[in-house]
Amino acid sequence: MRLEHTEILIMGAGPSGSVAAGLLRKQGRQVLIIEKETFPRFSIGESLLPQSMEYIEAAGFLQDVIEAGFQYKNGAAFVRGEQRTAFDFRDKFSSGWGTTYQVPRGHFDHVLAKAAAKAGAEVRYQELVTAVDLSGEHPLVTVQSATESYQISARFLLDASGFGRILPRLLQLETPSDFPVRGAYFTHIEDHISGDFDRNKILVSVHPEHHDVWFWTIPFSNGRCSQGVVARPEFLEKYRGNETERLQAIIAEVPTLSAVLKNAVWDTPARQLIGYAANVSSLHGKGFALLGNAGEFLDPVFSSGVTIAVKSAALAAAAIEREFAGETVDWQADYAQPLKAGVDTFRAFVESWYAGGFQDVIFYEEQSNDVRQMISAILAGYAWDTSNPYVAQPRRLKTLEQLCAAPTSAK
Repeated sequence: MRLEHTEILIMGAGPSGSVAAGLLRKQGRQVLIIEKETFPRFSIGESLLPQSMEYIEAAGFLQDVIEAGFQYKNGAAFVRGEQRTAFDFRDKFSSGWGTTYQVPRGHFDHVLAKAAAKAGAEVRYQELVTAVDLSGEHPLVTVQSATESYQISARFLLDASGFGRILPRLLQLETPSDFPVRGAYFTHIEDHISGDFDRNKILVSVHPEHHDVWFWTIPFSNGRCSQGVVARPEFLEKYRGNETERLQAIIAEVPTLSAVLKNAVWDTPARQLIGYAANVSSLHGKGFALLGNAGEFLDPVFSSGVTIAVKSAALAAAAIEREFAGETVDWQADYAQPLKAGVDTFRAFVESWYAGGFQDVIFYEEQSNDVRQMISAILAGYAWDTSNPYVAQPRRLKTLEQLCAAPTSAK
């Protein structure tokens, strides 16, 4: 079997893989990306957070993203019954980017992958990793292309395969998520939204009778939007028809969202995703690290997926730079723990959202501006800024929930 050699082998050309490639190319590293799909390809998770822009810029991809013409995003709007509120991410506690984009992920991911190739990374599409051997001095990866099976020896291996979760599957690293199983129906539609709707913000709508059922509406720059619902599987299974009909039936139960989408053209069949939460026993091992969703995925409610992905890319690239310079790197202390700290911040707020407490916080009308700025910073992705009291001690959220608690009838 033919054998190749490279310094860094990245599995997956999504945001974590491409940003890691850009950062590593700036270090002068040889980078090879193996991607099983052909880009552009459909992917969900279209609403970025401002924090992610820091890493896109650091990778050298900012101009590529700006010139792609994506929908500008400056915040998030929330609706629960008659209650409405919005957060402007430019008005936040943490310093840094306050704006970002809402992106069709097929286009966005392709922009990043092409930027990685322009930076000098080699990207091979429609090739599948079939085996990984870590017993030798360096990782040995077996790849299947359209014409042959061959092997690659790499000094370091990054799994950026997202929900493909190549290394967790091949190395038996997968562990059950402690998040309740939830599912989603979602599609892209020609939205024809009129009126005072703010396309610069994601709209998050809460079901009027079930506070743990919520909807995303993510406008794009081309007059289309991503529309989805998230709920427990037993809730979703109550509805009849195909995925599109079920999604439409659930939306019909929400007057505010129905009004927003009253003129929409449902021209793309909806899809279903069940049990997407994932976890692993370790984010690193001998000669490898897991990036983004390949390691852990929480929930789509605060659009944290791409931010966690590119943050993991930045942390891994920094650790690789030190290791290749001859330093001893503690991957647990220098990569896994810092990454997990931000993930755990998001986790606290996601759990509180589904329990209803964080919803009460968001919709509380007498909140101080200082507290709103701290919440805005976390919603903008700044889950690693420990100068924010709600990042340093996420348990403070419990106290805030009690102060903002709504009567049961309002939930």
